[in-house]
Amino acid sequence: MPSDARLTSETKVIVACMFLGLTGWYLIQGVTDSAAVEFAVLIGVGVVLPTLLNEWRRN
Repeated sequence: MPSDARLTSETKVIVACMFLGLTGWYLIQGVTDSAAVEFAVLIGVGVVLPTLLNEWRRN
């Protein structure tokens, strides 16, 4: 197996945030019936947060 097959730190951040986003989305469904809030948690934590974290770490 080549040595570049390892996960980069960016990939680890993305996977962790995806897990947190999906978990948050699942848990928020029990608290509210608002699809907008559920969508905001899913996209905010699962997509926007890892993008911001990775961009911040690059600079």
